[in-house]
Amino acid sequence: MHAPRVTDGKGRGGPRAGERLTAAVRSVPRALREDLWTVARDPLPRLRLLGWLPHVHVVLFAVGMLLLNLGERPSTVEPSAAVWLIVVAQSATVVLALVRPVPAWWLSTIGVFVTVSAEPHGAPWPSNVAAVALHTMVLLLLSLRVRLRAAVEALAITIASGLVSAAVTVQGQHQNVMSCAVFFTTAVIVGASLRTGRVARRRLVEQEVLTAEERARRTLLEERGRIARELHDVVAHHMSVISIQAQVAPHLVQDPPEELKENLAGIRQNAVEALTELRRVLGVLRSEEAPAEGERHTPQPTLDRLDELIGNVRGAGLTVAAETTGDPRALSPGLELSAFRIIQEALSNAMRHAPGSRVKVALAYHPAGLTVGVSNTAPDRPGSPSPGTGTGHGHGHGLLGMRERTALLGGDLVTGPTPDGGYEVTAFLPAPAPAVAGSSTDPVRGSS
Repeated sequence: MHAPRVTDGKGRGGPRAGERLTAAVRSVPRALREDLWTVARDPLPRLRLLGWLPHVHVVLFAVGMLLLNLGERPSTVEPSAAVWLIVVAQSATVVLALVRPVPAWWLSTIGVFVTVSAEPHGAPWPSNVAAVALHTMVLLLLSLRVRLRAAVEALAITIASGLVSAAVTVQGQHQNVMSCAVFFTTAVIVGASLRTGRVARRRLVEQEVLTAEERARRTLLEERGRIARELHDVVAHHMSVISIQAQVAPHLVQDPPEELKENLAGIRQNAVEALTELRRVLGVLRSEEAPAEGERHTPQPTLDRLDELIGNVRGAGLTVAAETTGDPRALSPGLELSAFRIIQEALSNAMRHAPGSRVKVALAYHPAGLTVGVSNTAPDRPGSPSPGTGTGHGHGHGLLGMRERTALLGGDLVTGPTPDGGYEVTAFLPAPAPAVAGSSTDPVRGSS
C-alpha cells in the first residue's frame, strides 16, 4: 500500500514543494553562469534619431567622473599606485560597457570592492559619489542589453558585494549600502523598461514584415489560381473539340479501317480523361467565394471584345484612344485572354489612379508575337487611395496579375512612370506566326 500523501493547510504537497525549492536553489548557479559568465560582444545599438550622440555622452560622462573621482581623494592620504589604477579602470568600465556590458559590470563591481578594501583607514562602500555614479551607469548600460533576469542577478550581486565590503571594512556602513542600492535599482528598472520597449518594437516590426510577406504570398497564389481557372475554360474548350472530332471522324470516311477507329477512339478517350482531370484540378483551385452562376458559364473574353471594354471605360469618363499596327491575325485563346486581362487591369488602374488623364491603348502584331501597350498622361486631380494590391474592378491584382500572365506565356512586362508624369504598361507576348505550307521552314515538308 502507498503511504498517504502529506499536504499542508492549503492542500499543497509539502514534499513536492520542498523538491521544487531545492531544484530552484540548485538552478541558481547554472542561471548565473548562463547570464553573467560571458564576454560576448553586445554593442549598444545606434539610435534612429540621435545616432551616436548617446555614445559620445557616455564617454564624456566617464571622463568627467574620472576627474571628479581624482579630485575627491583626501589630500592628507597618499593613495597607492594600485588605487590610482583602479580609479582609472572604473571610468574605463563605462566605456567598455558600450561594447561588452557583462565584463564591464564584473570589472566595475570588483573595482569598487577592491578600492574600498585598499583604503588605508577604511572607507564606505562605494568610496565616493563618482564611484556610485560610474557603477550606476554601468548597471544602466547592462540592463539595456541583457534580459531582466540577468539584470536582477547583477543588481543582487552588486548589493551583496557592498554588504560584504561594509562588514569586513568599516562597521556600521550598511545604511550607506542601502542608499546606494536605491540608485542601482533605479538604473536597472529604467534600463530594463527601455529594453523591453525596444524589443517589443523590434518584434512588432518583424511581425509586420512577416505579415506583409504572407499577404504577398497569398495574393500571388490567389492570382495564379484565378489565372488557372480562366485558362481551364480555354483548355477545356479545345479538349472538348478534340473529343467531338475524334468521335465524328470515322463517319466521314467510307469503310474506315479498324486501326483508324481504334486510334480515334483512343484519342477521344484520352481527351475525355484529360478533361476530367482538368475539372478535378479546377475544384482544388476554386476560390472560397464561388462565382455567380451566370459568370461561371460566361465565355472567357478575347481581343474581339476589346472595343466593348474601351467603350465601357469611355462611358466612365476616361478619354481612351485605340491603335492597332501590324497584320492582325488569330492568336491562341489563352494569349488573347491574357492580352485582354492586361489591358483591362491597366485601364482599371488608370481610372483609379489617374482620373482625367488621356489613355492610349496600342496593339502591335509582329511575326514573333503581340505587343500590348497602355499609357496615360498625368492626372488632373488626385486619384483614389490604393487598396494595397492594385486590384481593378474585381479582375485581379493589378501589376501582379500582369506579371503572372506575361510570365506564364514566356513574355516580358515593362511598367513605370513616363517623363510627363503619366504611367505606361508594355507587355510582349510571344506567339510565332505559323509557317506557310510548302516553305523551306515547313516542319512537315522539310527543306526544298
